[in-house]
Amino acid sequence: MAETLTKLAYQALQQGRAVAGVAHKDMSTRLMKLLIPQGAPSVRQVDAELLQELQAAQSALLEVDWHDAEEGLYPTGLLFDAPWLDWATRYPLLWLDLPSTWSRRGEGRVKDLPAEVRREEYPDYYLQNFHHQSDGYLSDHSASLYDLQVEILFNGAADAMRRRVIRPLLEGLRAFSGRSAGQLRVLDVATGTGRTLQQLRGALPHAQLVGLDLSRAYLRQASRWLSRQPGSLPQLLQGNAEALPFADGSMQAVTCVFLLHELPAEARQNVLNECHRVLEPGGVLVLADSVQLADSPQFEPLMDNFRRSFHEPYYRGYIGDDIDARLATAGFTSITAASHLMTRVWRGTKAR
Repeated sequence: MAETLTKLAYQALQQGRAVAGVAHKDMSTRLMKLLIPQGAPSVRQVDAELLQELQAAQSALLEVDWHDAEEGLYPTGLLFDAPWLDWATRYPLLWLDLPSTWSRRGEGRVKDLPAEVRREEYPDYYLQNFHHQSDGYLSDHSASLYDLQVEILFNGAADAMRRRVIRPLLEGLRAFSGRSAGQLRVLDVATGTGRTLQQLRGALPHAQLVGLDLSRAYLRQASRWLSRQPGSLPQLLQGNAEALPFADGSMQAVTCVFLLHELPAEARQNVLNECHRVLEPGGVLVLADSVQLADSPQFEPLMDNFRRSFHEPYYRGYIGDDIDARLATAGFTSITAASHLMTRVWRGTKAR
């Protein structure tokens, strides 16, 4: 009975998140067209059949999420874990920020970054307003709103999609079953505000977790968020995923969530090469990113609308890219992949 009630509570929570996300996007779109019509993107109509497919995919995702928690892959508490009070206080700031986002989109300003940014510290492809968001990824203001923006974008399903890396990660770590959990090092590449690290900490509470990101502002936000949660604080480092600051073979697992679609092709391959280098033989890489045209052709209109609505300069190239082939080029073997709603998850192993 208790498990049934918990599942019903989880389903109700996710339905509420979905309704809130749809309502926000509907209201903000109406307001944008009224106040700054030039900021409204030209998007394709989504028919009823596609919406039904999307709803079915979301229901399947939530069922898998619940099943994995019920199986004990991660605590059931993770299903309800979100900074609700923090998001509530920041929600008005999100509305206040929207006019600048609309204006930036309408005027095509995609490199509208803070003057104090030391541009020589970052690759050129990083120095732009991904999603048209204020300051790109390079300010505390941007970092403070990011999780809420993603929550709304995915109608409350972002963490459920992030958690899809956990099962293949745990399966891959069986290669080191003779070691204690405290001897396992897991690196989260492009950790951002730490939401994926929080999911990993729930599944691997005794492992040595490390998060790396290019943005110091986002790492500060990750530190603030993770320090409020129970458990050991993961190590957080600033650095470029194309040149990971770790020794060869120093990690038993690497995760990378929602990064590849924001990289040009050459950088995409460089990151995968680096992930392979830092893994110990037998180690596992688990990627999660947007679905692609090859695996989810039915969602092509949604992918196209995402590109039209947000500044994602490398997304069109990404959705047609062969990630399996890139993983193989980097040296990975036993490559598998599966799709969950709008996320594709890959697993690859470094041969012994």
